[in-house]
Amino acid sequence: MSGPEAVRAEPIRVVLVDDQELFRAGVAVVIGAQPDLEVVGQAADGRPGLEVIARTRPDVVLMDVRMPRMGGVEATRELFAASGFAGSRPRVVLLTTFEMDQAAADAIRLGASGFLLKDTAPELLCSAIRAVHRGNEVIAGRLVSVLDAGAARPGPPPAARTAIATLTSRERDVFFAAARGLSNAEIARSEFLSESTVKTHVSSVLAKLGLRDRVQLVIFAHENHLLAHEAPADPPA
Repeated sequence: MSGPEAVRAEPIRVVLVDDQELFRAGVAVVIGAQPDLEVVGQAADGRPGLEVIARTRPDVVLMDVRMPRMGGVEATRELFAASGFAGSRPRVVLLTTFEMDQAAADAIRLGASGFLLKDTAPELLCSAIRAVHRGNEVIAGRLVSVLDAGAARPGPPPAARTAIATLTSRERDVFFAAARGLSNAEIARSEFLSESTVKTHVSSVLAKLGLRDRVQLVIFAHENHLLAHEAPADPPA
């Protein structure tokens, strides 16, 4: 046997939290068609979503950023602050529209594992669920360009320049590639490295910058205007 069902006896348990009933129903159908995925609960808002999560104990939560009463950011904050979830918190993926804003970035800092566009292709959505369940992070590739789009921006602040200067030349190359949303395999091809070497560089970059994961790396690059400019500083000799 091969594929996810060959290595996991029980399906990955998913909860959907979104105020659009038709959207939820469509996602539930997509997930339900996968032998290794299962929707175990749904809610139309953050507060009832937290109740469903507490009752069903899912592996992964797909949560809309914006909902009428409690949005995804506030719900994520409460979820990761709840002592009752110690050691068993689900992985959270925020769902957003093409108009990216600060909300998803805030949710990442609070502990979410990534964010996806609500028009993500079904197969990519399912792959993202599996990826976060394995402990990885996900970020919609198109959102990386949206994060860096817009009017002219100021240069990177001194603290960011100092932080980037602690990286070696190769680590900086990997940092900027990862900040643009490239996968390890894509970075390996573009930098003529093995994937294991890329993983080592990414781990070193995260440690030096004090970041939890690749999604925080993207947010760090965006908020410090790093992608809008040339490399901000030369690495120390």
